[in-house]
Formats: sequence, structure tokens, C-alpha cells
Amino acid sequence: MSQAWHDDEFLCTNLLTTPKQELGTILVTGATGYVGGLLVPELLHRGYRVRVMTRGSGEACRERWPNTEVVVADALDPPQLDAALSGIHTAYYLIHSLLLGPKVFASADLRAARNFRIAAEKAGIKRIIYLGALGDMEAQLSRHLKSRKQVAEELRSGPVPVTVLRAAIIIGSGSASYEILHNLIIRSPFFLMPFWARTRSQPIGIRNLINILVGVLETTETIGKSYDVGGKEILTYESMLRIMAQVMGKKRYFFKTSFANTHIYAYIASLITPVPATIIRSLMQSCYNEVICKPENLPPAQMYKPIGYREALLKAMSRIEQDKVHTRWTDEYPRAHELAIKLHELLPPPYYISKYHIFTEKSASALFKSISQIGGKDGWFHANWMWRLRGFLDQILMGVGSARGRRSASSLRVNDVVGFWRVEALNKNRLLLLRAEMKLPGLAWLEFKIEANKRGNRLNVTAYFEPNGLPGKLYWYNFLPFHRFIFTNLLKQIVQRS
Repeated sequence: MSQAWHDDEFLCTNLLTTPKQELGTILVTGATGYVGGLLVPELLHRGYRVRVMTRGSGEACRERWPNTEVVVADALDPPQLDAALSGIHTAYYLIHSLLLGPKVFASADLRAARNFRIAAEKAGIKRIIYLGALGDMEAQLSRHLKSRKQVAEELRSGPVPVTVLRAAIIIGSGSASYEILHNLIIRSPFFLMPFWARTRSQPIGIRNLINILVGVLETTETIGKSYDVGGKEILTYESMLRIMAQVMGKKRYFFKTSFANTHIYAYIASLITPVPATIIRSLMQSCYNEVICKPENLPPAQMYKPIGYREALLKAMSRIEQDKVHTRWTDEYPRAHELAIKLHELLPPPYYISKYHIFTEKSASALFKSISQIGGKDGWFHANWMWRLRGFLDQILMGVGSARGRRSASSLRVNDVVGFWRVEALNKNRLLLLRAEMKLPGLAWLEFKIEANKRGNRLNVTAYFEPNGLPGKLYWYNFLPFHRFIFTNLLKQIVQRS
């Protein structure tokens, strides 16, 4: 169940450049990520033929974008790239490995870029458009910014012309940066501000960024060039927090401190925001570098009209209030989640199963609508403190936690996140299968199923568990006594809320 896009939701309606459908097929890598997931529908809306590259099963992409061609390929596996790039005119390179953590993502990024450059040359594609990171290329850069620079250099070392776009913090509904700032203001009454919180940055609204990504495709003069792309204002990270507090009407207190360890700050921030410490730490390490656009590196004026930080915040909040968030940073976290083993792939099937049911005269559509709202603002309808405690323990252990929440309050689609679960399968008015992504000594799934019955409908909830040795078995039997209490009351609440 995916949300339909309305004309007023597209971001490039006022773009001054003209679509060039004659270019042929456009490849979007990283299409299941935050930026790529917004770029694909914009290209389709402007009449382009689009091929989407994904590492996991292409079924979810085909359902989400039925008018696209979907190819399964991993940039770290060179042979797979040949088919992905065959017959392509322009490729958007939106791949990054930041989710692997600060110690290993740089080498993975460089290998992926090298593989892609070689495959692009072999396929004879006409150009690459790469989204990198803003920063003074002459300064001592953080690992993240240095990696983005190295990827650009690697892609440009071949004969295929590359357009490089360098952006700072992206502000939009569903972006990691927005959710970090937003949740910090909600959950922390005061802030200890280290010296790097006064570093200057030039945040860009997601609307502006999508405009630029589409605009450079439609502007010949941008081929082979590099541009700094940012918003209307230059702000410190502290001022971004202060403005966020003002917009939200929250009174917050800020104090200077000499303590500046990004590892500690990232860990604390991960406990009070939905974003994990690995991502926050990489972003915070970049706070030592000023990320400001240079006037001589700005894109052509007709490409986009920059908006201010406050306006970008308001647009993001408006999207969330209207429940029109189409992509979210959780779409690509944890990395390689789409490659995780599926329940139907497990042979033999799990031995450890816990199943409960309830009969009801409520319709299947009403029941499924209620099921589809779990993990939202009302949590899990019953014993929420237990779900929150389990999620908080997971966060302490550097897991995903339950604070990730949801992309949409009212609808779900395959690969959506629901707290520390992810939607593995969905059949409207019949089935919802969630796969656990919290730290566990094994593999776990939670299935909601609606079956027609003489007494109306039978609503089932089934927990599946595949233990990892003795620790997994002990874990299962330790929590088994709580299942009846949790699941029977959850079923009653689903029926009641239907």
C-alpha cells in the first residue's frame, strides 16, 4: 500500500529547464534511498524513461514505480553493473556506504565508484551525475567529506563526463539531518555546545536539491562541471538548533562547553533521536569543516531558486502533518537490509513459533487498516512501555531501536520501517509480515493474518524465531511467557480500534 502522488506534491513543477525525453533511458542508482526515492517520480513525471538499480529484490521497486525498468545489481560486484548500464544515456550516482560506519565506509565507497566508472566506460554511457558533499577541498577534511571527494575524483578519472554536485546538510521531511535536529529539540531541554557547533554550514532544502538534480540533466552546459549547491543562508549548527526551537515554539537553553568528543555526543544523540550513532558520528565529524558554497562554483541561475532554512523546516513539517512523506532515511538503514534472508527462504522453516488468534465480525479492510497503524503515534496499542523498553535496550547496544518510528502514519509499503521491524511482505486486507532488525541471537518475524471464517474473520498474530545456537533458545524461552499477555491484548486492541 503506497501513497499516491498528487500534482501539488511534485517538487519540479516550477523548474525553468525543459525536459529532454530524447536523451533515452536514465539510470538512478541509490533509488531506494532518501534522495533517489524522490528523484525517480520526478523524472517519470517529466516524461523520462527510467531504470532503477537496486541490490535486493526488484519486486518492491516495481510495485512502487510500475512505469520503471528495474535491474538488480550491486556496485561492489562488477559483473552485475554491465547489465545495469547497458543502453543507458545518463546515470545518477547516488551510492554511498556511510551506514557501514566511519571505519570502513570510505574503502567501500571507493571500490564501488571504481567499478562503476569502468562499467560506465565499457557501456559507453554519455554522462554521470554525482551527488557529493560540500566542503573546502583544500582543507583537512573529515572521513566523510574526504570520501565524497575521493569518489568524485575516481568517477572523473575516466572518459565519461561527470557532473559533480556538492551539497551540505539536506533539510526535508524524512531526511536524517532534519530528524536529528527535530528530535533533539523535542527531547532535550538544554544543550552543551562544543566549539564545532559554531562551524558554519549552508543547509539546502530537499526541494532545491531535487530541482538541481533534474535541472543539470536538462542543461547541456553543466556536462562535466562541478557545482556547490546550498540554500539561501549560511548558519552555524548552533543557530540551526535555535531556529528549529523557535519554529517549534520550544524554550531551550544553550551553554558553551570545552568538551568536544564526537563519539560521546553521537552516542547520546542516538539515544534521544531515531538516527543511529554510526550515522550521527560520521555527520558530526564533518562539523569540524565549514561547508559553504563558493560564488564561482554556483550552478546556472535558472536551475533553482534557493529557499531559506526556516522555510525548508516549515515545508518539512507541513509534509509530515499532511502524512505525505514519501521517502525517509530509514529506507536504506541498516545497510543491506534488502539482502536479509526472508521467511519464505528459510529452509526448513522456523521451529519456534508462537501463535494467537481472535474471532471478530469486523471487516477485513477495517482490521487491516488498524493493523497498518501499529508502531505509529499510538505505539503498539497495548503495553507500550514493554515495546519502548525493548527498543531502548537495543539502542544502548547500538542497535536500531524502536525510535525509528514510521515513514507514514496511515499507510505501509514493503521495506517500510515500523520501529525495530521492517515490512517484509504485505497483502492488502490479508497479511502483514514484519522482519525484526533489532539485535537478537537469531532471526525473528511477526505476522498478522486475516482469514475468512464462518464466524466472520479470524485475526491471527504469529511470532516466528530461528535461534542462533543456545543463546537464541534461551532468549526464546525467556520471552515466551510474555507472548500470551502481549499478543492476546494486541489482538483485542486491533479489533477494538477497527
